[in-house]
Amino acid sequence: MEASNYASSHRVIRASAKRFTPSPYIDMYAHDDVVFGIYCNRLYPLSVGDDPIEHYWKLRRQVMLYDVPEMPLDIKGPDAVTLLERVFTRRISSLGIWRARYAIACTPQGGVIMDGVLIRLAEDHFWYVQANGEFESWLLAYADGLEVSVSDPQSHVLQVQGPQALSVLHNATNGQVPDNFGYFHAGRFDFGEQSLLVSRTGWTGEMGFEIYSEGENFDPRALWDHLMLHGEPYGMQFSSAESMGIRRLEGGILDYGTDIDRSMNPYEAGIGAFVELDKPGFVGRDALLSANQDCLLFGLTCAGTVPASGLEVLDGGKVVGRMTAGAWTPYLETGIGFVRFEHAGDWLGKHLTVRAQDRSRHSCEIVSLPFYDSEKRIPRGLAQPGEWMTPPSAE
Repeated sequence: MEASNYASSHRVIRASAKRFTPSPYIDMYAHDDVVFGIYCNRLYPLSVGDDPIEHYWKLRRQVMLYDVPEMPLDIKGPDAVTLLERVFTRRISSLGIWRARYAIACTPQGGVIMDGVLIRLAEDHFWYVQANGEFESWLLAYADGLEVSVSDPQSHVLQVQGPQALSVLHNATNGQVPDNFGYFHAGRFDFGEQSLLVSRTGWTGEMGFEIYSEGENFDPRALWDHLMLHGEPYGMQFSSAESMGIRRLEGGILDYGTDIDRSMNPYEAGIGAFVELDKPGFVGRDALLSANQDCLLFGLTCAGTVPASGLEVLDGGKVVGRMTAGAWTPYLETGIGFVRFEHAGDWLGKHLTVRAQDRSRHSCEIVSLPFYDSEKRIPRGLAQPGEWMTPPSAE
């Protein structure tokens, strides 16, 4: 869902929506300056003409609303757990009802083919909120011989993110949300007259939640207006992927198809912690038993330029890696991004060089991900008031 610099460096191209699904919320914000991207064959707002830095700080300090193109899949039936244990690299049977879990799937060769959030709705019923790409056919292929259905629930997703997000949720649901509604919990709550699935997840590294519509039996205008009304006391505004993208980089959140793909195994992508090799029989396990476990994906800081996708990273005069994404972080007051190295090495802590588009060279340092809040205290709601909200230089 990477915004990159598309909005500022490309002209708007009008295209038929025949092959792409527009958001049911598009009429709430569409105007001539909106630039759309495509993700899961869905149009989503890369830019709505907002100031991404201003909205970044509102995300960090207040609360923001985002229309995101994630695509949930519905998996249901007596053999649902059997199917999910077969395709995902970590245990699913231990996932509680109304709980969510980050889950990745691999090819038989061990490459990452999909990542996303799995939500358990009942003993035999799950939603998988997948990243960019086609995954329904993959699940159907591995469901052969099993009593399980895999379908598209026609769900569209809104994210409410920021330190005031849970206050908005409590306000918008008239206090239905229990006090123990924790990180990666899920539930169904009434928003006005509409009952909708909610998960305590997001793509920003901030505290927040996601709301999922289901089918055509909902009123997008009523939900939008309801959220904006109940978010107004907390300063909630609508924003685009530009402000969200800065924050996801700071939080070390990977984007499938941008930062990781099936040419990388989970260890090389830095997500090996989500592989349980003591779980038998999952797709890709045999390959992962003997796979390279050296990480190839790291963070990078660069004060001299803003790293961007595709820029070369050099060790001396030799190209050793390339940027997958980058941005300017107002909090750390420097350029940051992800770099994918061509081979394993002692990269962490090294000072290398980024070659910008104009061929100028800039010193950079390789760092671990995320850039801060490695214990995820912010999204868990454990951060102290004001913590990580003021640039270190101003403290």
